[in-house]
Amino acid sequence: MNINTFSTKQESGAAAARYGASIIRKAQAARGFANVIVATGASQFEMLSELIKEPNVDWGKVNIFHLDEYIGIPEDHPAGFRKYLRDRFVSLLPCPPMSFNPVSEEAMDALNKKVKDFPIDVAFIGIGENGHIAFNDPPADFDTEVPYIVITLDEACRRQQLGEGWFPTFEDVPKYAVSMSVKNILKSAVIVCTVPDLRKAKAVQGALEGPVTNACPASILQTHPDCHTFLDTPAASLLTTNYSLLTTNYSL
Repeated sequence: MNINTFSTKQESGAAAARYGASIIRKAQAARGFANVIVATGASQFEMLSELIKEPNVDWGKVNIFHLDEYIGIPEDHPAGFRKYLRDRFVSLLPCPPMSFNPVSEEAMDALNKKVKDFPIDVAFIGIGENGHIAFNDPPADFDTEVPYIVITLDEACRRQQLGEGWFPTFEDVPKYAVSMSVKNILKSAVIVCTVPDLRKAKAVQGALEGPVTNACPASILQTHPDCHTFLDTPAASLLTTNYSLLTTNYSL
């Protein structure tokens, strides 16, 4: 795993976007198109805003998948991830993507068939306060081969969604979601993991320096052959190594 820290989340998000865009360009040069996974949530604001601006990416030749969606809320719900991606990413691209594949309970069967035919070139993901990746809350299923599964959200995850301001009360936060499975995320050729903010520091420490365990689902990223993590200083504050000294030049 390549670990990079930056002073601010604006810098870490921009670096993650630059590197991810370089992978998209390489895939398009080699194959003619690229397949990507895009995450949502407050941790991805800076990265997505910079990814949209990246030059020489032909978004008309990109198939976009995403990680998860709540069960039981309409597509236009303000906290929904389909709306998030349409409003904050897809509608702002310089041209429509080759395809955008929204996650929903109704679309699970079709997505489980489709994603198998679209090997992912780069997955843009984050890490939750409870160590989850996508909505794979602890103890996560590390074994299932099914690409999209139904998840019961734990209390910590639901409180994070409340704390980020997506829902007015804890009772309004859904208890169930559709999530891309851990194994399917790990099938991505490259993973770009962007994690800002002090509230993620404990999860980052467990994920990057702790044992690989489904009690901290993001720790499985240690086993991926090409995972690049981008942190700001607060998110990296509990790490025992000063990874800023090891930062790669991501101005690609």
